[in-house]
Amino acid sequence: MNNFEGKKIIVTGATGGIGASIVEKFVKLKGSVLASGRNEKKLDDLQTKFKDIKTLKFDNSQHENIENFIENSSKELGGSIDILINNAGINQDNLTIRMGIQEWKNVIDTNLTSTFLLSKFAIKKMLKNKFGKIINITSVIGHTGNVGQSNYAASKAAIISMSKSLALEYAKKNIAVNCISPGYITTSMTDQINEKWKEIIKTKIPMDRFGMPEDVANSVVFLSSDEANYITGQTIHVNGGMYMA
Repeated sequence: MNNFEGKKIIVTGATGGIGASIVEKFVKLKGSVLASGRNEKKLDDLQTKFKDIKTLKFDNSQHENIENFIENSSKELGGSIDILINNAGINQDNLTIRMGIQEWKNVIDTNLTSTFLLSKFAIKKMLKNKFGKIINITSVIGHTGNVGQSNYAASKAAIISMSKSLALEYAKKNIAVNCISPGYITTSMTDQINEKWKEIIKTKIPMDRFGMPEDVANSVVFLSSDEANYITGQTIHVNGGMYMA
């Protein structure tokens, strides 16, 4: 089993199902974790469950404050950042001809621009240690598209291409940048899908079921570990066979 003792780890979107599972995995593997999210109560619940983690309430859409967030997170973790998990994201679905410009901008700004800025300022910290790993959580929708999700699909597809560029820029500095692309995972987001539509979706998944948050978290741990030191610019698909690249 991997041991992350001494590793300083930031997990954004930690109050969601996938984020909380990622936090739990790293805590069990002795990582020093800072969890961030917008829901203060859920952050408090995480703090109660995992006594040793740090938490910072933060809204990723506040781009002007991201540099300070990275600086404050680094201080909370003891002055450095080894691993950044960009997990936070939103969706605001609508058919394209009905989608307002603000619905487009909200999703692009929160999912894509925030990931860029968080990565940018984290890399500045990582360069000092000549080590770092960034894992960006994308989505199967970024590869396949989906009705009513042109904004979400665009944001997630762009994260993949951006991650490849970052991987190329900083490979020689021992900073790896990879993506994990989940399919349909059992979370509060997918709980909102009605049962009839869930059954239709399952017909497109060879494993005939939705994944669990820990399925994504396990892949995050692998890419963050020393076992993945020669992997960069790649996307791991966690989707039960729904999309095979």
